Amino acid sequence: MKTAVGEAKNGSLGLVFADFKEITKARLAISVVFSSIAGYLLGAYELELAPVLLLAFGGYCMVGASNAYNQIIEKDLDALMQRTRNRPIPAGRMSVSKAMAIAVVLTVLGVVSLYLLNPKTAMFGAISIFLYTSVYTPLKTKTPLAVFVGAFPGAIPFMLGWVAATNDFGIEPGTLFMIQFFWQFPHFWALGWMLDDDYKKGGFKMLPTGKKDSGTALQIIMYTIWMMVISIIPVFGITGRLQLSIVSAVLIFMMGAVMLFFALRLYSKRDNATARKLMLTSVSYITLIQIIYVIDKFLR
Repeated sequence: MKTAVGEAKNGSLGLVFADFKEITKARLAISVVFSSIAGYLLGAYELELAPVLLLAFGGYCMVGASNAYNQIIEKDLDALMQRTRNRPIPAGRMSVSKAMAIAVVLTVLGVVSLYLLNPKTAMFGAISIFLYTSVYTPLKTKTPLAVFVGAFPGAIPFMLGWVAATNDFGIEPGTLFMIQFFWQFPHFWALGWMLDDDYKKGGFKMLPTGKKDSGTALQIIMYTIWMMVISIIPVFGITGRLQLSIVSAVLIFMMGAVMLFFALRLYSKRDNATARKLMLTSVSYITLIQIIYVIDKFLR
């Protein structure tokens, strides 16, 4: 009997933990934390464990809060889409009040943690929550420009780490911001292409032309080219302490060329399979570019 009760408790705790991961979008939050830590390593004059832990914890809280607010606002729309109908709120496993409590607690913990690093880091973290929940989320059903607006909070993590390490915003974190800013367009439009039918059920306008057409594919190509250019700018020595060796710049440019290849194929084929390959390639690109930047710094 005791064993059965214990198993039931463990099972319920497992469900609670699973719902917490879902409401905070744990995989996305962890990728954001990875970006911010990469930025910290690039900006830091000397490495310390405590700031990294504060940045990781605060970063997760801020992203988790944004996602929780987002799912509260979009609960009725999430119920309409295959991809999101099993989220905790539309599935009935979590009440709106409980989700709101989680979001508020995470917001407070996130702001406090980032403030302990420095006020600028907390400010940028707070701005990202505001833009994501109060501007990007409502615009998703109104205009494709929502992706452009959403690219601003989405580009903050990489540069946030530099600001956390230096308490300064200049050309270096600005460059990191622009890299992640331009990357988001091919990434999210490829995702939007794949999920277009599902997004339409929720009334979301994610593609720039509203269709899976040559116009959308052409914009993906153009933003991919801009991303490739911005990503290697530090090799020219014009971005302050943020520098890049020729070897690393060539590697990054080649990775961008792979993304461009799939973007061009999408223009030609206009199918979901190619869009998926572009999306997966873009995920690898942003992860590898951050790793290359960090390794390059410590090898120089």
